[in-house]
Amino acid sequence: SAQIADLQQKLLDADNGDRAKQRWDSIATILEAKCALKYLLGELVSSKVQESKLQSNLEQSQASCSDVQKMLMEERNHIAELEAEFQNQILVQEQQHQEKV
Repeated sequence: SAQIADLQQKLLDADNGDRAKQRWDSIATILEAKCALKYLLGELVSSKVQESKLQSNLEQSQASCSDVQKMLMEERNHIAELEAEFQNQILVQEQQHQEKV
């Protein structure tokens, strides 16, 4: 019975895929064509809206990434300056120590 149920489910899935194709193939009247065209245009508009939202999100993410990269570079420069200053202080302290010795 489990195998029968599995086979029935596979038939239903295959049947649903074929039905969609048959619907488009069986358009016979102008009214059906208009309805199909209206549906397709609605899907197109929906896709365009979704695409513009995704494009906007992408642009925002790119801008955010650019800002983070700028901040990272500024922090690296700041760290390099601090490191140079630290090395300078070490050098001065070593010289003072040598003078004392």
